[in-house]
Amino acid sequence: MAIVRATRAAPGGLVRRFRSHRPASGAARWPMFGRKGAPAATPTRAELAASAALLPSPLGRIGQLELKLADRPKDVKRAQRLRYEVFYKEMSAVADPLARLARRDMDAYDTVCDHLLVLDHSAKRSPAAALFAGLQGFDLRGLDRTRLVEAAEPPAPAKPNKPRVVGTYRLLRQETADRAFGFYTAGEFGIDELIARHPTRSFLELGRSCVLKPFRDKRTVELLWHGIWRYVVAHDVDVMIGCASLEGADPERLALPLSYLHHFHAAPPEWRASALADRRSPMDLTPKEAIDPRAALRALPPLIKGYLRLGAYVGDGAVVDRQFGTTDVLIVLPRSVINPRYVAYYGADASRHAA
Repeated sequence: MAIVRATRAAPGGLVRRFRSHRPASGAARWPMFGRKGAPAATPTRAELAASAALLPSPLGRIGQLELKLADRPKDVKRAQRLRYEVFYKEMSAVADPLARLARRDMDAYDTVCDHLLVLDHSAKRSPAAALFAGLQGFDLRGLDRTRLVEAAEPPAPAKPNKPRVVGTYRLLRQETADRAFGFYTAGEFGIDELIARHPTRSFLELGRSCVLKPFRDKRTVELLWHGIWRYVVAHDVDVMIGCASLEGADPERLALPLSYLHHFHAAPPEWRASALADRRSPMDLTPKEAIDPRAALRALPPLIKGYLRLGAYVGDGAVVDRQFGTTDVLIVLPRSVINPRYVAYYGADASRHAA
């Protein structure tokens, strides 16, 4: 399911939709409720502020775009509205009644995650100003241009426009997941054994990434990845995990890219995790010798190609997600294997786009 479509193999073309979207086994759909019985779909102000205080604000800036961590509940709600706009209105995800009513994509994990936000601070003209600009070059003889200008440009500046949330990413650290109800990814892949094999490593789950359509360009993508890398450095994360999606819910139609991932990018035993047995779809649908690697790469979504360039591994087996109309694979990205080129590009201290 395409969210960000990069056109070249630059470090900025790495982020598309790296997500996990099913609760871990045994996790309640809504484990927390407010006083009036409504689901607690956002963390408290104190929780968000405490987490955001560990990093500078803003996290980064490119032109009119600014990156920050959500530091109050209304920030999370704005991210949820963006996710609803992209996942359910633009794409083919099926919303439950609560999401349709609230017009927000929300779940219990929102209450325990950190949320990266990309804000657009571009100035917006009034309708009158836009109309006047559109009349430039036309014959306006007979019209009172002074009054037109006054109507288009009010003498008293209006209240500053609220920046729009145009991109978001959800981050869940292992220590937080352990205190709550585990990782989302565990609903599709058996990651518990993977984590148990690395008891001294710190894991971070990436999910619910999306970007508003007009902003799916290199700048927004770079800011998102800059934020993730800065978060990884600040929290000393060792391994990133999550689900990456191929559009379509029929693995047979995805035989070429799935088989390519299985034969050429399978995780080594120490980093391998398999799809849950009752949900697993095989990926080795085509013999290795019959695969054209170039054709397979062309068939892969930008997200997966980007993480392969970074050095990421792919888990064993795929999972069909009927709700989102996708086929998901597990991505495992140890920090130690990240291509040095990208570390140099964003800076070892994640300072490239620092505000």
